[in-house]
Amino acid sequence: MSQTAMSETYDFLFKFLVIGNAGTGKSCLLHQFIENKFKDDSNHTIGVEFGSKIINVGGKYVKLQIWDTAGQERFRSVTRSYYRGAAGALLVYDITSRETYNALTNWLTDARMLASQSIVIILCGNKKDLDPDREVTFLEASRFAQENELMFLETSALTGENVEEAFVQCARKILNKIESGELDPERMGSGIQYGDAALRQLRSPRRAQAPSAQECGC
Repeated sequence: MSQTAMSETYDFLFKFLVIGNAGTGKSCLLHQFIENKFKDDSNHTIGVEFGSKIINVGGKYVKLQIWDTAGQERFRSVTRSYYRGAAGALLVYDITSRETYNALTNWLTDARMLASQSIVIILCGNKKDLDPDREVTFLEASRFAQENELMFLETSALTGENVEEAFVQCARKILNKIESGELDPERMGSGIQYGDAALRQLRSPRRAQAPSAQECGC
């Protein structure tokens, strides 16, 4: 098998969103995750940007298709159309900006209403490297996450701290929900796809064995 083919071999594909106010470092988080380096010349995202990466989560290879949405209000109607069918999301605020933290409830409502009630969300307090300028305490954000059934990490797109961990934790929770039967990858709009037909048949033996319309003797 060629290296290219191997690099595209995965067990599952998850659709992810990165949401939150403009200026919280969403594009920088995505760039750090995909490229393992800080994006120096980051301007505000216009509309939606896209990135993908395959990660190993507990022995399973998961391809994340990540949609980085614009945080500015004038792009909300555009970005909302990308919410549908998302399995996971990073909800991002800036720990040095109370305003971005106060907007979290609106973003959370949008995600659960437009994507899915079962969307797995991790709250990310970004710009952890600017701790002296902090306006939102770890404890306060942690309580918000607990009250809203979110996972929570503080991240730094500049240093890379907890960036990969945020995506991995979110993907791991989705995998756990698939394995427990809480999430069904076959359901339309789940934001989850099987990586190849063989695995799909393995997971759905009854469906694979069902007679086709041509075989029906009636």
